Amino acid sequence: MLGMSHETYLLLDAVVTIIGLILLITRFKIHPFVALIIAAGFLGLTSGMPVATIVKSFQDGFGGVLGFVGIILALGTMLGKMMAESGGADQIARTLIQAFGKQRVHWAMMLAAFLVGIPLFFEIGFILLVPLVFIVARRSGVSLIKIGIPLLAGLSAVHGLVPPHPGPLLAIGVFGADIGKTIFYGLLVALPTAAIAGPIFGAWISKVIPGQPNEELVAQIAHEPDTSNLPSFGVTLFTVLLPVFLMLLKTFADVMLADGHVVRAWLDMIGHPITALLLALLLSLYTFGHARGFDSKKILKLLDQSLAPTAAIVMIIGAGGGFKQMLVASGVGDVIGHMAVHAQISPILLAWLVAAVIRIATGSATVATITGAGIVVPVIDLIPGVNRELLVLATGAGSLILSHVNDAGFWLVKQYFNMSVMETFKTWTAMETILSVVGLGFILLLSLFV
Repeated sequence: MLGMSHETYLLLDAVVTIIGLILLITRFKIHPFVALIIAAGFLGLTSGMPVATIVKSFQDGFGGVLGFVGIILALGTMLGKMMAESGGADQIARTLIQAFGKQRVHWAMMLAAFLVGIPLFFEIGFILLVPLVFIVARRSGVSLIKIGIPLLAGLSAVHGLVPPHPGPLLAIGVFGADIGKTIFYGLLVALPTAAIAGPIFGAWISKVIPGQPNEELVAQIAHEPDTSNLPSFGVTLFTVLLPVFLMLLKTFADVMLADGHVVRAWLDMIGHPITALLLALLLSLYTFGHARGFDSKKILKLLDQSLAPTAAIVMIIGAGGGFKQMLVASGVGDVIGHMAVHAQISPILLAWLVAAVIRIATGSATVATITGAGIVVPVIDLIPGVNRELLVLATGAGSLILSHVNDAGFWLVKQYFNMSVMETFKTWTAMETILSVVGLGFILLLSLFV
């Protein structure tokens, strides 16, 4: 076509499509859900796919993603809402702060965010915990940025690297990785990465930009909480980490027990992400609900309220799955996979690079994860011995890099921490980039042993 090989044309077509997707989202302010549908249709038509196949491929990708991630998202959001309303997150933060003391309070905030953030979306965890940043800063006299950056790092690290967050889960599905191993490796990478990008970097940058809270916002959201009936630290921790424990138990059973063993079959069902989150949610209805004095009517209202804000996220995730499927069906993914083999680029580095470029361009970690995984997945069949779990983590790490003005999280942090655009670049954007690059370093280090 046009004097070029079919492979070159497909690659150019993908580049043009992705640039078009970026422009639709950033320049023309088209909603990502609509932009992804348009981009998928354009790629299908221009790549030469049969017209009847284009719509079906998009539908298959859309449904395949939401059939799993949509359920996970709903259950995780409900669990997060129950934890927020019960004061469980506040209990975790208070306990850690008391244990660490004033001098190390920023480490306590990072750990609190890391634990609380495991079942929560970044935005939900941020809104849930940011009042604690203001309260702790006021009580301790420690810089707002010194406390806030570790909290952001803890939330962001688990958001990009640890299931059951949608990004890692999507990549697990695309790459066919083991969820238990991914959780284990993800925690190994995420914790030291968050420590470097959070408390260590935060303590340094706070000397340059100490931060000044918005007094009106503090008055609105950082009032002293009612601590009369909070769930205990142990109960909160057990409830929040139950799904992670069950998924790790499934992996243990898969390693230790023979295929077809009755105990393994049951543990495989109980440790499935959907079942594990459902069991944790059911437990939370008591530990975060009835035991706190909530009646059934109030619990039902809280669960209803939790689902409303996730509608846009669900649609974007589904459309991203459709776009990913179009990349696969059109043959673009195979072309890029063969290029990577011939160029002898490490698959882990390739996954990180692709996700990083898309993240910088679109501002969406979720779009970067879905698209990046779809582009890189053919490498698995072309390069034997690729560790699928580390590919998931590399894609997630790449999706965190260089958050800037096209990312809603950038503006969320800017407004809540009352910073200028340049100050937000020096704090939030730098922290996200450190997370991504240091995370890649730990992933490459881990690849030497697994």
